[in-house]
Amino acid sequence: MPWGAANGASTVATVNTQVIVLNGGSSSGKSGISKCLQAVLPVPFLAFSIDSFVDSMPASLQSSDAGIEVAADGGVTVGEEFRRLEAAWMAGVAATVRAGARVVIDDVFLGGAASQQRWRQALDGLDVLWVGVRCDPQVAAGRELVRGDRAGGMAASQAAVVHRGVVYDLEVDTTRTEALQCARTIAAALTD
Repeated sequence: MPWGAANGASTVATVNTQVIVLNGGSSSGKSGISKCLQAVLPVPFLAFSIDSFVDSMPASLQSSDAGIEVAADGGVTVGEEFRRLEAAWMAGVAATVRAGARVVIDDVFLGGAASQQRWRQALDGLDVLWVGVRCDPQVAAGRELVRGDRAGGMAASQAAVVHRGVVYDLEVDTTRTEALQCARTIAAALTD
């Protein structure tokens, strides 16, 4: 169905964007926005998330200084092997786009601007929309508690640090805005 057909519009919007990168702290709402984007965008987008990447790692790297470590206070540190595998994953996502797919990337830029730079290198030459996903730390902490699959404190510790030095094309805030509305805002930016 052409973009706008559901609203009776006769024009078909062109979507040149190949990659949408969603960056935000834990429990900020990125995964929900990603799923809603897949539902509202006029062309198919595959979804890749940092959570799926971490889940794909061997268990031995999911709790080690070479892989990823989550401290009791929710702080996250990553090691050399994590970075090596992450670089391969990023290159693979970029190769998927270069092979003709469009993708939404749901990530947590623990290194702020340095994390964005790693993605910029992997996605060089592609049309990317950089989206900051913000959420009040207390609201994200409440979501974290309900989820039950995150270390306490992770959402609060990541809320600000993931955005430090990162340059966005667009920002959304899920504190009081539902994922679907955020996705519609992002989708509108693709055709402006």
